[in-house]
Amino acid sequence: MEQRIGSSSQPLKGEPVTGAGFDPAFIPGLTSPVTEEPEDAKPETDDEAEAAEADADGAEQDAPAAEDEDAPEADTEEADDAEEADEPAPDGPVFEAADRRARIVADHKGVRLALDDQECEFRWDEIGAVETETARFGKRFTVTVHTPDRRWYPIEVEAKARSDFKRWEEELDAVLDAYFEDAE
Repeated sequence: MEQRIGSSSQPLKGEPVTGAGFDPAFIPGLTSPVTEEPEDAKPETDDEAEAAEADADGAEQDAPAAEDEDAPEADTEEADDAEEADEPAPDGPVFEAADRRARIVADHKGVRLALDDQECEFRWDEIGAVETETARFGKRFTVTVHTPDRRWYPIEVEAKARSDFKRWEEELDAVLDAYFEDAE
């Protein structure tokens, strides 16, 4: 069953189709009123009506193809990421912690935080401090990135076991010791 979005009320015969009641984008004086089909237009036969309906259904089915047209843009982003990945990474330490929603990565480039579909990246020269905190009860590991302009960006990762906290602390300390230069 097809569902149509929008108003199902049609103007009465003989009434002009104008105004914001029928067209929310209507601005008097700027847009011309929508013209109805002329009375002398030939009526469609059943075959033509079915063909027009099939075209409309085909347009709806082509909608995913239109989404695929956006894919080349994503491919270029992936290509950029691949070029960055092709750079020889130093043999230094890397910290990575992730759960079903959040992800923290710290390596030679900086610190990257991701939560659901939101991501942010900090280069090492943009970071003022990195703070970690573990929950007294539960399995949440919090990393907070502080910037020199007094902003902070916390993210929580849920560990599978509390024993992960110690390993994560050691890995993050190794990354900070290797790449983060304190400006003292």
